[in-house]
Amino acid sequence: MKLNEIVVIIVLFAIVIGFTIWYHGNRGNEVCFENNCFEVEVVADDASRTRGLMFREELDEKAGMLFVWEEEGVYSFWMKDTLIPLDMIWINAEKEVVFIKENAVPLDLTAINPGTSALYVLEINGGMASELGIEVGSDAEIYLS
Repeated sequence: MKLNEIVVIIVLFAIVIGFTIWYHGNRGNEVCFENNCFEVEVVADDASRTRGLMFREELDEKAGMLFVWEEEGVYSFWMKDTLIPLDMIWINAEKEVVFIKENAVPLDLTAINPGTSALYVLEINGGMASELGIEVGSDAEIYLS
């Protein structure tokens, strides 16, 4: 190989690596299942977790809310003052889906208890989990900026 060809290969390699680092650093907050990603609002304190998606009249198709805790635990939810049907996806520290409540009923005060520990809960529009093939055992990729 000529020196010119080696220099071109090195420059191209550096560009690819640089773009990859830039892209992952500028993603924003996302939760992905294979090629299906949701841009998420992150709620990680008691006040914002309590409010969640209450009083919202709509949620973009590829949007959601990610509840984050400091440690794994069994976290129950309800739909008090939540106006839209939601799929709730419990994800453990290994980023594996451990429980899904599909199409939680708006305004329902019944506690939804997964019966298993999780570190995250993702709320997305009702019916999306089934539509995208998200199920217990699915792997999630979580990108937080």
